[in-house]
Amino acid sequence: MTDNLTLEDIARLAGVSRSTVSRVINEQESVSDEVRQRVRQVISETDFRPNQAARTLVTRRTYVIGLVIPRSTSTFFADPYFPRLTMGIAEACNRANYSLSLYLFHTEEDEKRLFPRITRKGLVDGIIIQATQAADVLFTQIAKSDVPYVVAGRPLNAPNVSYVDVDNVAGAHNAVRHLIRLGRRKIAHIAGPRDTTVGLDRIEGYCKALSESGLAIDENLTAECDFTEEGGYYSARRLLAQKPDAIFVGADMMAIGAMRAVREAGLRVPKDIAIVSFDDLPPATLSNPPLTTVRQPIRRLGLKLVETLLDIIENGPTPPRRVIFDTELVIRESCGERR
Repeated sequence: MTDNLTLEDIARLAGVSRSTVSRVINEQESVSDEVRQRVRQVISETDFRPNQAARTLVTRRTYVIGLVIPRSTSTFFADPYFPRLTMGIAEACNRANYSLSLYLFHTEEDEKRLFPRITRKGLVDGIIIQATQAADVLFTQIAKSDVPYVVAGRPLNAPNVSYVDVDNVAGAHNAVRHLIRLGRRKIAHIAGPRDTTVGLDRIEGYCKALSESGLAIDENLTAECDFTEEGGYYSARRLLAQKPDAIFVGADMMAIGAMRAVREAGLRVPKDIAIVSFDDLPPATLSNPPLTTVRQPIRRLGLKLVETLLDIIENGPTPPRRVIFDTELVIRESCGERR
């Protein structure tokens, strides 16, 4: 290892500018593949390690990204979605030589007391906030702090922020259209909360598919709950009184609860009631029968959130960045068709 090498030394050896070396180290995209490879080769040959303290002094950055999950401590540990998203975020942070700091809150009081500390200058370089029904008040606070941020999911009442999301409307639409193609005509929906864009967008996709097929939209066939197995169970119990022949469920964990309610009622999935869900989390393949579900690229979401936030840190928040990923319907036995 060569001691006391600086960014200027690496730039000279690679025949590029100091700023180009910095962009390569921080995994920014505005570098050609040929230049990136040349800089990385010099770094590898010299065993160069950026001095974190020096970087902080020169750039006035902490090289820390905060991940904020508003009022969701119990949900974070119970729902497989959040660990998978966090893994993608952590992977991207590691690539960019950033550390990840996770902030979970139990109550609204926790948020009011602790969130101003998180947004204090010098604690983190930027923040990723999970869009939840509790997040809106935080957007107002963070906007006053000038700390760069990006939202995981489209926020409900913050039109000018940057976010990364999946096409929830199209995903739900495809799921319900698939049930219709299989001959199901009385399709119920277990929806997420209507005070979240996830809940609203998946309801929109459900209604759109029914309308296109000439099927009536019956409010009695929709039940709203949180994104939990228990919520799905009790919602399905209420909907079974309407005698549906299929249920589109807004999340895999809710679908696991819904299938339990169907079994307890002496009915069979998919013969009596077909079920299609959304997420494609690990429990979807372990359920009995395995769940047909809309796959969203959760890991890629996490990677893109960090990439977008680093772009905002470098280049400012305007214009707002909007990234929408496509989804994919994964067909398994719970809908009555197997591939």
